[in-house]
Amino acid sequence: MWTGLLHKIQQGDIKSLARSISLVENEVAGYEKFLQSLPASRTRVIGITGPPGAGKSTTTDALINEVIKEGKKVAVLCVDPSSPFNLGAVLGDRIRMSRWYTNDRVFIRSLATRGSMGGLNPKIIEITDILKSSDFDLIIVETVGVGQSEIEIAGLADITVVVLVPEAGDEIQTMKAGLMEIADVFAVNKSDRPGADLFVRNLRLMLAPAFSKNERRIPIVSTVANKEKGIDELYQEIKQILNTDTHKERRSWLLAEKAFHLIEKERMKNAKKEQLKSEIEKELQSPDFNLYQYVYKRM
Repeated sequence: MWTGLLHKIQQGDIKSLARSISLVENEVAGYEKFLQSLPASRTRVIGITGPPGAGKSTTTDALINEVIKEGKKVAVLCVDPSSPFNLGAVLGDRIRMSRWYTNDRVFIRSLATRGSMGGLNPKIIEITDILKSSDFDLIIVETVGVGQSEIEIAGLADITVVVLVPEAGDEIQTMKAGLMEIADVFAVNKSDRPGADLFVRNLRLMLAPAFSKNERRIPIVSTVANKEKGIDELYQEIKQILNTDTHKERRSWLLAEKAFHLIEKERMKNAKKEQLKSEIEKELQSPDFNLYQYVYKRM
């Protein structure tokens, strides 16, 4: 089954690519050896994150257009939240990207979080590396935008774009520490709304101490993604950052983050939610059930 799959992927065969992603995501026998056979790749990964409703999907759609205009090929991974009961996707808002489904230079794959606490698919690292083995010029990963996904994406992507809206002022106050750590570019979307200029000005003031401390300029680009306004400027900022030496130095840290998640996941392999649910149902028959006693007994 795995024989010749990698060669076909490297030749740009989309059916083989889609099949290999499904096989790895479902941990079909032999997938570990397949992953170990993947060649090293320098294909860059752009992470798109931010709070729900900020316009991440619309921004991603507009960025795809910028890549296509340059004659390049792009792969897009869109991570949707999933039901805690059947692990299927709750949202399927890929309709915003429907214009690319028949374009042979665009590959779009929608993934469910499958109960992952962090907001990314449990196999996101492996799937991204499979895409890197194909002939894409860029890979875009769009997160759910909840939980720890804003932080997790920094360990996966070469550059992280944080999409915000003018109404997110209060939310930024609680998220600013993490956002400043991971954001390489801020896209203030829906900037045609009232208060957008004030929001951008306040965001610059908030980031000013970080500039003086680490001398890293974090661009802030005003966009109206559904009209593709400001998207060309955003794309130019992304390309400029990807070409800097600073991000080349980040490579070892990115790989260390990936290695940590892979080792952590391997050690948790035998902890299945369905099995835990069955065991807990039995334990609940006792009125003295203690979750911590149950957990530490299994460790």
